[in-house]
Amino acid sequence: MTKNPDGNSSGEKFLVPSAEEHSKLNREANPDSIYKTQIPEGLTLDEMIGACPGAAGEVKLTYFPFLSDSENKTETEWVSVDQNKNFTTQWKLETLIPDTKYVVEIEARQDAKSKVSDKVEGSFRTPPTKVVEDDIEFCIVTCHDYWRKDTTDGHKIYGEMMKMFPDFYVHTGDVEYYDKPEPFALTEELMRFKWDRLFALPLQRNFWENTTSYFMKDDHDVLSDDAFPGMNYGTVSWERGLEIFDKEQFPTADTTYKTIRWGKDLQIWITEGRIFRTKNTDEDGPGKTIFGKEQKEWLFRTLKESDATFKVIINANPVLGPDRDAKNDNYSNSGFKYEGDEIREFLNQFDNVFLCNGDRHWQYVTHFEGANLWEFSCGAGSDIHAGGWPQEDVRPEHRFLRVKGGFLRGEVSRKNGRPTLTFQHYDVDGNMVHEEIFYR
Repeated sequence: MTKNPDGNSSGEKFLVPSAEEHSKLNREANPDSIYKTQIPEGLTLDEMIGACPGAAGEVKLTYFPFLSDSENKTETEWVSVDQNKNFTTQWKLETLIPDTKYVVEIEARQDAKSKVSDKVEGSFRTPPTKVVEDDIEFCIVTCHDYWRKDTTDGHKIYGEMMKMFPDFYVHTGDVEYYDKPEPFALTEELMRFKWDRLFALPLQRNFWENTTSYFMKDDHDVLSDDAFPGMNYGTVSWERGLEIFDKEQFPTADTTYKTIRWGKDLQIWITEGRIFRTKNTDEDGPGKTIFGKEQKEWLFRTLKESDATFKVIINANPVLGPDRDAKNDNYSNSGFKYEGDEIREFLNQFDNVFLCNGDRHWQYVTHFEGANLWEFSCGAGSDIHAGGWPQEDVRPEHRFLRVKGGFLRGEVSRKNGRPTLTFQHYDVDGNMVHEEIFYR
C-alpha cells in the first residue's frame, strides 16, 4: 500500500556525489552522511522525484477464472500489510486450474472501520498441462533503471509487449540498479524507495498487472555490480539484499530456481545465479560455482527427465557469450571456466535445448559451428541503457549482434502440424530486427 496513487513526478532532484564521495559513503556506511550527501538540506525523501512512499492499512484478494460465475470467486480475509516489509503482503495461491486465465482484484482500506480506498484489477494465465498442444508466446527482458527509461511513463517496450499479450514474461534481473545515482541506494530505505518509484511507472504497472510474470535477480538488485557473498553495499549486507528481493519485493517460492511446463512443446528452466555462488575472486576450479551443487544436479536431472519438445533455459547471465575480457562474473568469463565447461558439455548432448540470458546490454544470438547450443541475449530495456560491446566486433559465433535496447520474444507453435520454436529480437519500438526458427 502507498500513501499516494502515483509517484511524485514533480519532486525535487537528488544531489549526485562524485565517484570518490560515493566510494567513501559505501566504505564508511554512515546513514547520516548518505542522506546529507544526496538529499538537499531541508527536504525529506518523500519530497524527492519519483517518491511513492508506503502506508499502513489492510488488503484483500479476490480471484476467479475468467468468464466464470460469481460462485467461483475465492476471497481472502482482510490482512494488514507488513510495515517491516515495505508495507507489502504476499499470497500463495494453490489448486489453480491449468490453462486458465484468472482475474485478480485487490482491495485496500485503512482499517476495518474504513471504506475501500482503492482497487487494483489484473489477470494472469496458468500453464497448460504437458499433454496439451498449444501455441505459447513469451517475452524476456533485462536491465532496467528509472533514469534510463525512455518515456516519462516508463520503458516503452512494455507498451509494445502489451500489444502482443504474451502468455508469460521473464525479467532476468537488474530490474533496478541500487549502485547508480539519484540516489545511490546505500540503505534499506533507499532501496525500497527505488522499488516504489519503479513500480509506480504506468507502463510497467499496467503490463505486470495483466501478465503472468517471473522475476529473477542479478547483481545490481541485490547489492551492486558483480555482487557476491560477503559483500556489503553501504549499510546493507549481502544477506539483507537477498531478503529484500526474495521475501519482500517479489513473490518467491521456497526455492528461487524452478522449471515450468507450458504444454507439450515447451518447458522452461529459470535458474538462480546469485544465492549459491562462491566469491568471484576465488581461484577457478572444481569448488568454484555459480549454480551450486544442488541446483546444478537438479538442472541436469530435470533436463534428462523432460519429454518437452523444446527446452529453454533462462539465465540471468550468459553461458556462451562472448563477454568482455574485463568481466569475471559469469560462465562465459574465464573466472568460472571450469564449471562453465562442465555445464556446456552436459547441455551440448541435447539437440533441443536453448539458452536465453539477460545481464548484457546488447542483443545477440550465439551459435558455435559444430555445436548444438544456441544462446539468445535479450538486450537492455532501452537504447540509452545499451552499450558495453563494439557493434563492429562481430565474432564468428555471432549469428546476430545489435548494440541497442529492446526485448526477446519466443513462440512455440505447430505450424502445419510440425512443432516449431521461434525466437525474435525486437527494438524498443516493437519492430522485429532478427528471427531464428527451429523445427522438430
